[in-house]
Amino acid sequence: MYRGRLERDLKRWVDLGLLPEPSARAILSEYDSRNSAFNVGRVLLVLAALLVSAAVLLLVAANWELLPRLVRVAGIALLIWTSHFLGAYLLGRGARAPAAALLVLGTMSFGAGIALVGQMYHLSGDAADAMLVWFTGACFSAAVFASPAVTAVAAALAWAFLVTLLMTGGGLVPTTGIHIWLVPILAAIVIVLVRYTEAGRVRHLAYLLCVAWLGALYASTDEIWFAALLFVGGLAGFLLASLPQSPLYRLASEAGSAPSFYSFAVAILGLVALQTELMSLWGEIAVGAALLAVALLGIGLGGARNGAVRYLGYVAFAGETLYLAFATLGSILGTSGFFLVAGVVVALVAWLVIRLEGRLRRAPPEGASS
Repeated sequence: MYRGRLERDLKRWVDLGLLPEPSARAILSEYDSRNSAFNVGRVLLVLAALLVSAAVLLLVAANWELLPRLVRVAGIALLIWTSHFLGAYLLGRGARAPAAALLVLGTMSFGAGIALVGQMYHLSGDAADAMLVWFTGACFSAAVFASPAVTAVAAALAWAFLVTLLMTGGGLVPTTGIHIWLVPILAAIVIVLVRYTEAGRVRHLAYLLCVAWLGALYASTDEIWFAALLFVGGLAGFLLASLPQSPLYRLASEAGSAPSFYSFAVAILGLVALQTELMSLWGEIAVGAALLAVALLGIGLGGARNGAVRYLGYVAFAGETLYLAFATLGSILGTSGFFLVAGVVVALVAWLVIRLEGRLRRAPPEGASS
């Protein structure tokens, strides 16, 4: 997606005479040479490794009753070590794509080995503990081989750990257990691996995991004070990351769009949670008005520099406007009246978005003199 936009922009700049064509080709070639650039063959190799890993996991789940225990364990161990040794050899030869696929296969096979041993010897413990062991092995492999692909697997296993907690908790995570407090630690480990292995895109999995963890904590407490804490903390973080006068503004800008977007998302999450707590009509309207104001604040402060914040603000503003229309006028006017009001509201939101987009396009670049 980004490469397509970059290619179109470079072509436009060349046509306008702003950039020489050889320089445009050099910029595009430099981007394509990066390890993080999208490559269809690399993605297909990793998908093939995941499919083979799924076959191994299903084979383990099927109980190899016809094979002796020693043969089963030796087979899984051989697959794990062979995959890693071949991956290391190919890395040394510069074949990064097949090496990544083999390392992913070895990491996934390690999880199959955990399941196999637990299955054969009826070891005590729950699925969350097994996920932690699997996550530890994936992190070790990612660090040793500096593999972005295995870092992505580790991030996925951190998500699987949280999902396992949710499933075993019947949909609500018990805050008294220690496991739930391990989730942000796993996210921090993934972020460290992301920086070490240069797996830039994977960091969003860690950030989203933290947001999901906060949502799970709220679901387990279901307290109005926690919802208010999410809103205040998220809004404070967004202002610190978005206001040029903030002492953290430069640091947040160097980190990219993530600090502003995810703190903004936490603030929106807190307001939505507050609205579910305040069931009275006027309480819902008050929180809804605050949500609309925060959405416009986010668009105004971060929209020009951060497309993710801008579009989240649009979605929050439009969704809350429709919800308020349904909660207030919808019950009075009936279904047909609600659709009429909704159409008018959507038209007004569209007009507001068009005006805001025009202002954001005309806004001077950051750092330009006024």
